[in-house]
Amino acid sequence: MWRPPQRIKWPVLPGAWPSAETAAASRLFSPLQVGPMRLEQRTWIPAMVPWRATDDGFVTQDVLDWYGRFAEGRPGAIVIEATGIRDVPSGPLLRIGDDRFIPGLRDLVETVRRASGGQTRLLIQLIDFLAIKRRPEPGKFFERFLRVTDAHREKLGLTDEAAIRAKLAAMPDVELDAVLDERDLESLRRGARERVTDTHLPHIADLPRAVPDLFAKAAARAKTAGFDGVELHYAHAYTMASFLSARNSRTDGYGGARENRVKLPLEVYAKVRAAVGHDYTVGCRFLSDDCIEGGNSVEDAAWFGAEFAKAGMDFLSLSRGGKFEDAKQPGIGESAYPYTGPSGYECMPQYISDEQGPFGRNVLPADTIRKAVRAAGCTTPVVVVGGMHGFEQAEAVLAADQGDIIGFARQAMADPDFFLKVKLGRGGEVRVCEFTNYCEALDQKHAVVTCKLWDRIDVKIDASLRKTPDGKRRTTAPAWVR
Repeated sequence: MWRPPQRIKWPVLPGAWPSAETAAASRLFSPLQVGPMRLEQRTWIPAMVPWRATDDGFVTQDVLDWYGRFAEGRPGAIVIEATGIRDVPSGPLLRIGDDRFIPGLRDLVETVRRASGGQTRLLIQLIDFLAIKRRPEPGKFFERFLRVTDAHREKLGLTDEAAIRAKLAAMPDVELDAVLDERDLESLRRGARERVTDTHLPHIADLPRAVPDLFAKAAARAKTAGFDGVELHYAHAYTMASFLSARNSRTDGYGGARENRVKLPLEVYAKVRAAVGHDYTVGCRFLSDDCIEGGNSVEDAAWFGAEFAKAGMDFLSLSRGGKFEDAKQPGIGESAYPYTGPSGYECMPQYISDEQGPFGRNVLPADTIRKAVRAAGCTTPVVVVGGMHGFEQAEAVLAADQGDIIGFARQAMADPDFFLKVKLGRGGEVRVCEFTNYCEALDQKHAVVTCKLWDRIDVKIDASLRKTPDGKRRTTAPAWVR
């Protein structure tokens, strides 16, 4: 993962922990209405992908254990990982693109209800994404994948396709730069990737017609399964964020100006709302800043936030960065990962940072967006996420009206009992995240995600522990012995 060149090492200083009395009187542990859904406290676990589903998208016991363990800490809400709305293979990611997934998802809802004593609200994040291929071995690329065109024939002075492929395969990189176009070079060096601007492809041109129905049907399944609400994934490197992006140059009315770029996200929301009704919580996650050249700024995000709020969304959850455009080149046989470049760092900053540091890096952008939402006459709650890990930090954000709900991702993973410990005045027992991004490195490899702090407690002492396939890491956090 990319790191800022300053290489400043930031200590983790979560601040003083409150007494039970102070916690009880705080904003963090006060209730909040989010559309039709009531949170018992303003704590939120954002969506994280743990790579525990089956290869065909079904809930497993490890999925139930993962979310059940978070629920034991009784946060206000948990958002289930990015869950695919299409009925297509996507590896060990949860899916909701068909009714056959509903029974497993219902089990997941019931697991969280039991583990939290009915206190934690449960939402599921719905995602659509376009195709991305692994970086190919160069010989195979030229032999099998490259589409030979007249441009290649003209530049090489050859007409025979086999001869063209052989010639290109033997060329050094510097010469390939002069023969292949930008997309061919990307396919060779990074793996082919579809974009929402590839409207010469019929299925890409058809996205505005197809995607709203896919989201709506997925949301209806989520309601049937018993979730308290859905979070529409409009963030990072995926379909909906790409429509919102300033880089979206579609000429069919869905690209270019902000008013056009927000059109499909609003149409998706409208279709989802029609499918689930006004008695069901629907919000979205989107970017406070794309953090890439030519992408959306905080000002763009503030405008979008106001539009989403005016349309009737029940909450806005803010992330930042995490784009393909500046991701690190993958190794041969691997796929590009949108959290490896500077924008990826902004999404998941670690303790090696710059002068700003990794903690609360998204607070000021969230404040700007929240102000725009309030100026539009809306009281839509804003979820602030990004390097949040201490009570004082969270309470200060809420007290300054820079956000309405605080999302704790990596800190909740390090210690799922964080919320309960702090609320009970036992914050000194919190296992504090070190922000090394050990978990993110596992995610990058599509390996079962765990926290290194869990395994400082000897995994060999309990033979009944569920462990990762290599048998070296526990798959859930250690139990809190009170």
